[in-house]
Amino acid sequence: MELLSQPGNAVQWPGFGAAMSERDSDIEFDFFDEGETREATEAERPRRRGGRPPVRPPTGLTPLLRLIGLISFAILVVVLLVFWVNSCREDRRKDAYRDYVEKITTLANDSQALGRNLNGVLTSRGQRPAQIEQRLEGLAQQQEQQADQARALDPPGPLRAQNRHAIEAFDFRLSGLRGMAQAFRQTATSGNANTAGALLSEQAKRFIASDVVWDDSFKDPAADELERQNVSGVEVPDSNFLPNSDIATRRSMTGIWQRIRGAATGGTSCTPRGTGIQSVTALPARKQLSPSDLNTVESTKDLAFAVEIENSGCAQESSIPIRLTIQKSPTPIQKRRVLDLINPGETKTVVFSDIGTVPFAERTSIVIEVEPVPTESTTDNNTAEYPVIFSLG
Repeated sequence: MELLSQPGNAVQWPGFGAAMSERDSDIEFDFFDEGETREATEAERPRRRGGRPPVRPPTGLTPLLRLIGLISFAILVVVLLVFWVNSCREDRRKDAYRDYVEKITTLANDSQALGRNLNGVLTSRGQRPAQIEQRLEGLAQQQEQQADQARALDPPGPLRAQNRHAIEAFDFRLSGLRGMAQAFRQTATSGNANTAGALLSEQAKRFIASDVVWDDSFKDPAADELERQNVSGVEVPDSNFLPNSDIATRRSMTGIWQRIRGAATGGTSCTPRGTGIQSVTALPARKQLSPSDLNTVESTKDLAFAVEIENSGCAQESSIPIRLTIQKSPTPIQKRRVLDLINPGETKTVVFSDIGTVPFAERTSIVIEVEPVPTESTTDNNTAEYPVIFSLG
């Protein structure tokens, strides 16, 4: 048949060959396209090796964790900042207490030094009332400056009441100094020693009052407040205006006025005048020494000697030098003290301390010498010698 092709040739139908070629092309395209898609899908799918697949955080959790971390860090920074600020504030608070105590300490020491100067003014020899008055006015001016400086201080709130009491103590001292100067001025031409002594004693009592106010209303309460505030490294100062409160008695002030007035008028003093050694006692053992027997004295780190002096005369005596000597080779041990004031008939004790290294296990002697007062005629009781042997304590 003519429709049959030659061997090796494909049978072609009219219009059919073209249609088959297009269809075949479409089928071939679809087949290879689907294969590539399956292979890609298989490649993207994770292989499972037994067990559960790895857990992945839900979408959006990582940013949330980062936000939480930033917030935590910010909180930590704020906490550390607050702690640092509070620490600095606490340091400033404690520094304010320390600064105040240091300033009031300077004023307390200066005022106490004025009290020692006053003691020297009243006990020194040969001064006239006008000289005493002038020196008292000078001390009063210095004390007024110290009181004004105390008023200018800005203490921490809990110490304001105590600072007012410190000012009160300074004001008592100022009033006493000015009042005493005025008393000397008023009695310069008086002949009544008892009246003059009473006036001076009333002013001197203000010094004692100032010491009481300082101790009871300033020092102790301020120390308690520092302890409550947990402030360390400073100590509330002491300030004792009168080294010897006996000077404020009416009897002592009467004798002071008589002695000063006698220097002013050039009048003769009473007779007899003089002092004497009553006893010598080794401390702390309280062993009274004998001038005739060999005394065994135990040497300790706080070894001291108490010397009792009696005013056997008729007048008040002041500024009496007393010396202690312990014989020792090559250089003797020598100590010196001054008895500020002693009234007629009184016995006062002068203590020698800080003796140092004494000679051991050998005989030596302790010599006490009291310098004679003016016009003293009997001086055989102004010197005493005690044989001793020092033993180890």
